Amino acid sequence: MSHDQLDPARSKASSKSLAFHTREYRGIGTRVLLIAATAVILATATLVSLLAIRRQLQRAVTANLSADLLHSIATFEEIQAQRIRALDRENSLLADLPSLKALMTTSDQRTIEDGAVEFWKVGRNDLFAVADRDGRVVAAFAEGAPASPVLKSDLAAALNTPARPFVISGVHLYACSVKPLYFGSQAEGTILGYVVSGFAIERDTVAQLSRTTGVEAIFETRQKVLVSSLASVPSGKGEGVQLPAPQPASDSTTVNIGNEHYLAVSRDLSARATAPLELIELKSLDQEERSIREVDRLVLLAGLVALLLGTGLMTALSRYVTKPLEELDAGVRAFAAGDSSHLLPYRGTMEVRELSAAFAGMRREILQANQALLESERLATIGRMASSVSHDLRHYLAAIYANSEFLASGRLSDDERSEILNEIRTAVDGTTELLESLLIFSRSGPGIRRSNQLVSTLVDRAVALVRAHPDAAKVELSVRSENPSETIAVVDGKQIERAIYNLLLNACQANHANTGILRVVVTVEVHPADIILEVADNGDGVPDQIRGTLFDPFVSEGKQKGSGLGLTLAQCIAREHGGDVTLLSTRPGETIFRLSIARGHLDAPAAMLENRTRVRTS
Repeated sequence: MSHDQLDPARSKASSKSLAFHTREYRGIGTRVLLIAATAVILATATLVSLLAIRRQLQRAVTANLSADLLHSIATFEEIQAQRIRALDRENSLLADLPSLKALMTTSDQRTIEDGAVEFWKVGRNDLFAVADRDGRVVAAFAEGAPASPVLKSDLAAALNTPARPFVISGVHLYACSVKPLYFGSQAEGTILGYVVSGFAIERDTVAQLSRTTGVEAIFETRQKVLVSSLASVPSGKGEGVQLPAPQPASDSTTVNIGNEHYLAVSRDLSARATAPLELIELKSLDQEERSIREVDRLVLLAGLVALLLGTGLMTALSRYVTKPLEELDAGVRAFAAGDSSHLLPYRGTMEVRELSAAFAGMRREILQANQALLESERLATIGRMASSVSHDLRHYLAAIYANSEFLASGRLSDDERSEILNEIRTAVDGTTELLESLLIFSRSGPGIRRSNQLVSTLVDRAVALVRAHPDAAKVELSVRSENPSETIAVVDGKQIERAIYNLLLNACQANHANTGILRVVVTVEVHPADIILEVADNGDGVPDQIRGTLFDPFVSEGKQKGSGLGLTLAQCIAREHGGDVTLLSTRPGETIFRLSIARGHLDAPAAMLENRTRVRTS
């Protein structure tokens, strides 16, 4: 048996404590759920806002950078065009020099080469060349030295297409101006040859233009870099790098060069060059990405502040809303457990206050209705008990009174006097039995005194008492028990004996309507955890009208005497011993009641108890 079973007050306190903590956990769970929901909503809103802002910023940055790149390309081309126009003016002046025209009238190539050096020094351009009237380059100088045969060949190609000012020679890029030399006027004269002046497009030139436009620039041909303003991209060495494919003038693309991310716009200049030529302008996205990340941090910081403020506000609001609900829930559960004095919340939202007031009114009405019902039940029980007890007491007292008058007459023989005394003794025993039944019915469970008992011995004692009862005079009583010595149980012997006696007496009284042989059989079965007793009789069975209330107090049918407490007491005693009394079956000729009791914790072996019982009997 557990400690709580031995201490009902402590068990009740533990139950209340458990219920209190359960309500607390439930309230905390509700608040946590509300706070978590608020946090999830705020976090989701922050992330969605962050993604939306980031996407809009990226679109805006891309659009702005694309516009800047397109504008920078136009600016770059305009600067180049200005330089080429200046070069054209300078070259026109050289073409009008009489000394240069005179030099080109000679047919000696060596003379032309020597004489061209002076004109090259005067112009001080990166590229200078003269060609005969057939377009054959006679003398050419580049960057302080005579030009290579490859450069001469590329210049001859430029002479054939004078509308293409960009000359690509190996890994070098030049912007050139070609002017013809006329003998006489330009309209009526003859062509003596051509003069070519140009400047090299080098890294310094491109870097200066990049600083002016604010973007990076790359000239490339056939996926080879000619000139680049980027330090990470080699210039003038012909090394291939991963460059974007040519795009329409209005389109932009992204490209990774080195460890940096760029937005790129390209312009195809092949129509103005002696070979495929493309101008690529790039704008770093890393700087813009850092700005976007700074905005992201600001949005996240704002979201975190909103999350903290929202969580704190929801914590306060949830406590303001859920605390009265928890108190109301505690009041409902306390009332369900029988505590009608639990305080109900009077603060909180209007709905909670109205609900609390409605529940208080309902609780008050239920208490009043229960009080009225209990009063009615009490009066009904008192009425039934008074009717049954007064009837039996009047019967016994009338017998005592009548027989006492007979004894007082003085004209009785010894046999008659003995018979009258026996009737008086029977009436007194019946009165005592009635009063004892009432006392047992009102006795509470803690008064039970348990000890090791042989149930078979208790059955024998109950059978002996029933046989002495007048209602069992014509009844054949028998007991069936396979192992009487094993029927040991920890019980209150007097109460179990009383329960068996009540069942046997009830069976004997139910047989009075039977004109045949009256039999009552008691069967004892031993199980590991409990002991089962079955009391069977061959009477007419339990009437239908009392089967539903058979174990209620003061219920009897067809009996001339008896308080109606026999089965009620037997059931109460069985339940106090961990068992029960049930009507197993009933029909004319056979009615079986089953009594079960828990064996409990055995303190002594069955053999020792049996020997002790034999010694007491002897």
